[in-house]
Amino acid sequence: MTDTLHIIGAGLAGSEAAWQAAQAGVPVVLHEMRPKVGTFAHRTGDCAEMVCSNSFRSDDDERNAVGLLHWEMRAAGGLIMQMADRHALPAGGALAVDREAFSAAVTEALRAHPLISFAPGEICELPGEGRWIIATGPLTSGALATSIRAATGAESLAFFDAIAPIVHAETINMDIAWRQSRYDKGETEEDQKAYINCPMDRAQYEAFIDALLSAEKTEFHEGETAGYFDGCLPIEVMAERGRETLRHGPMKPVGLTNLHDPATKSYAVVQLRRDNALGTLYNIVGFQTKMKYGAQTAVFRMIPGLENASFARLGGIHRNTFLNAPTLLDEQMRLRSRPNLRFAGQVTGVEGYVESAAMGLLAGRMAAAEMKGQTLPPPGFETAMGALVNHITGGAEAKSFQPMNVNFGLFPPLEEARGGRKGRKDRYKGYTDRAKEVFSAWLAAQA
Repeated sequence: MTDTLHIIGAGLAGSEAAWQAAQAGVPVVLHEMRPKVGTFAHRTGDCAEMVCSNSFRSDDDERNAVGLLHWEMRAAGGLIMQMADRHALPAGGALAVDREAFSAAVTEALRAHPLISFAPGEICELPGEGRWIIATGPLTSGALATSIRAATGAESLAFFDAIAPIVHAETINMDIAWRQSRYDKGETEEDQKAYINCPMDRAQYEAFIDALLSAEKTEFHEGETAGYFDGCLPIEVMAERGRETLRHGPMKPVGLTNLHDPATKSYAVVQLRRDNALGTLYNIVGFQTKMKYGAQTAVFRMIPGLENASFARLGGIHRNTFLNAPTLLDEQMRLRSRPNLRFAGQVTGVEGYVESAAMGLLAGRMAAAEMKGQTLPPPGFETAMGALVNHITGGAEAKSFQPMNVNFGLFPPLEEARGGRKGRKDRYKGYTDRAKEVFSAWLAAQA
């Protein structure tokens, strides 16, 4: 084997793909345009930079599909999970990381690998020869996106991702706010107090909604439409759907007791999650926004406890481009019209950090196997990875294809599983038990 695998994009998917292929003995060249060519959301040239949030979401591998995906990636020796675990922060039942330390550690591991080399600079066209994985993510450069559209013959598909603001912890008024994870979730006291909570009574909530609705928003460019992904809706868009929407979403007060006034039930609660290991930065959970910067400062300081908040970063909005993967990719994640090209990560139509990295893991392993003259089938649909790759390569309806987080609705039904809400916990445990068995067998077959 003398071929080299080239990977475009050193985000979560590209980094994981490079690691998996190199661990399989395949030489890898990782092409990354940052920091020479920047994006709206990125701040550094490091690999696997996390821009929207510092959370990999639930780490429950027994009753949560995202937690199951964590388990599968750990079982497969995934670099992203290794470094996430190493730089984890208290976050209740979630896996959150110190994003700068995490990204630096991924970069260091990739640069230290003897089979991985870096080629800085922008790739503007799809390569005609060689083995390539395109893992350029939601912020694929304009030139490369144009080349992809020309090669696929498909019109651009896009939605908009919004970025949540980050607050300096020292400017949060802890005489009003308190520390508590929802339902006191977590094994340690640190986990059980991983979030900072800002309470609102009804009058404060109504005033906040009024301010959201009237705030000046970012305008779209001509020809753009606001096709948001429901898992990352700007808060003002949620408010437009109904005044109570936020109370049943990111501002729900359930499972929280105000330590300053235990007898009074909050009408709504804004949660902040630690964003770095020092605990000096906190992001406002679920508060992605497209408000203009001046409006953000004014509106967010209406939140009790944040009246004097200083912001390390305000929210923003960016275009997120993805393929109509069910029509374009085969089950090996190759472009049907040009099978020397694989795609991985969010550009394939998965949504979320973990899902993107998982598709990078599969693409890297599949490419390495192919370069050794073998064919690696995807994991069974009973697994989290298998369910995702099935969704993007044929399981979804092409005409209405939209980005998707991993969820148990993508899994084959369990035989004789109890239906309804009462049977949900046992049913979810059944899904994860079955998935772990199938995924372990898939890994064993590669040994």
